[in-house]
Amino acid sequence: MRKKSIEEDSSIPSSFPTSNRLSRFLPSSILYQEYSDVAINREIQRQQGKDPGTEEEGLRDEGSDGTPSPSNLSPSSSFRSSRGSAFALWQDIPDVRMSGQLDTFSNEERKLQEAKFELVTSEASYIRSLTIAVDHFMLSQELTECLGAQEKQWLFSKLPEVKDVSERFLQDLEHRLEKDILRFDVCDIVLDHCPALRRVYLPYVTNQAYQEQTYQRLLQENPRFPGILARLEEDPICQRLPLTSFLILPFQRITRLKMLVENILKRTTPGSRDEDTATKAFNELKKIIKECNSSVQSMKRMEELIHLNKKINFEGKIFPLISQSRWLVKHGELLEVDTQMMSISGSKLKLPTKPVYLHLFNDCLLLSRRKDTWKFMVFVHAKIGELKVKDLSQKLQGISGFIFHLQLCEGQQLKHQILLKSHTESGKQRWITAMFPSDPFEDIEQASENDADISQVQCIKSYQAQEHDELTLEKADILHAKTITSDGWVEGIRLSDGERGWFPKTYVEEITSRSARLRNLRENIRIKCVTQKLKGNDPN
Repeated sequence: MRKKSIEEDSSIPSSFPTSNRLSRFLPSSILYQEYSDVAINREIQRQQGKDPGTEEEGLRDEGSDGTPSPSNLSPSSSFRSSRGSAFALWQDIPDVRMSGQLDTFSNEERKLQEAKFELVTSEASYIRSLTIAVDHFMLSQELTECLGAQEKQWLFSKLPEVKDVSERFLQDLEHRLEKDILRFDVCDIVLDHCPALRRVYLPYVTNQAYQEQTYQRLLQENPRFPGILARLEEDPICQRLPLTSFLILPFQRITRLKMLVENILKRTTPGSRDEDTATKAFNELKKIIKECNSSVQSMKRMEELIHLNKKINFEGKIFPLISQSRWLVKHGELLEVDTQMMSISGSKLKLPTKPVYLHLFNDCLLLSRRKDTWKFMVFVHAKIGELKVKDLSQKLQGISGFIFHLQLCEGQQLKHQILLKSHTESGKQRWITAMFPSDPFEDIEQASENDADISQVQCIKSYQAQEHDELTLEKADILHAKTITSDGWVEGIRLSDGERGWFPKTYVEEITSRSARLRNLRENIRIKCVTQKLKGNDPN
């Protein structure tokens, strides 16, 4: 019989008094922002095959200075003795070091316990930062007097509820650690808390657009807000970090939590019960993240269609643009090359051009001319399945630029054809790829250890997508580099989720070590195999 989830247990009140039990880690935790930077940079080194040393791998010898003398401390007293000096590693906890059993752990077993311990300590760090967001910023009397009730709700959303759920989560994690500090597990606790995490994270993440809009509007329209905010941010408790770095913590944490469980899963024994539990927890976190992303995406897509519907007109036809199943894939201006008006200047062939605007949706393409700055008149459109493209850049002698030939058909009949020119190679490649995308999941599915020679890149600096066909990157993301253009753009497929898109080359670094690429592939294949196996065994 399955244990009740935290969400299903009606005996736990929604306002559970978490403050009546002192966290063992919270007083000595660093802010989550600092932890996140260190953890991600460490992961970048590991994935590039540049492991920082034996301490990260849990191989440090026992008997270093600072070991407490009592050898029979209880788990609770051991944690209490750690206040004021946060232990970065599980093996540094006095009870672990004095147990006399550390030598019985294999290298891989130590790594597994360290991965579990990081999930606990990072949750404490996260709650410390959330506490500052709620107590210092949201509950500030001066800020409250400056904001309207609705503005405050939009700005801080369900942050107190996120904090409450996280405190209960940490409480259960610490209880488990105290019961068996040497052989504790955490993934079953993660799994039990997933319904509660979903309940608070989904509305918080969905509210992101309103949160950002409210913050910008307050800065511009509320004369008191910038000054009050600056004074709050200058308080030493914030460590000079801005309010925005606290508001985005839930977005960062739910993604990081999935990565931490994934790291645990990679180190579990294949076929074991621990692997099964870790896989279930990993899958549930993936579902939460996917649902959050889908919710945000659906809102943005519909708002965008409503906005475009006011700007796009059709010549003599009624075209219902707004549809629940339609979204914008890419848009932008290219140059139409007029082959009817060609001329020769010296030794060069001159072809006049005129601008044409493209709106590419998931199901159709619209070609239009600008009526004015914000209005478009569509002169031809076609379904996605009735487009044909030829790359002509290498075939047209004497013509500068990056050109491709586009045909729009209706059934078997040619409806319209046009030569289109981009100023850059990436511009041309991105349009061709957007019109004829390959399935990224097929590329990932077919990945094998033989693909270790395929180019892998790793994100070294976060990148926020600026256009629809671009991919937002977080530091430490690993991607297959499918296409690299001469003007510095990369088309990549992220290994972890199969998402595909373009990004500037300057935000990534090539993984040159073949052994590191092979390990990254093996880890990805392992995760894929166990999650597929779980799906196959799922009766639902």
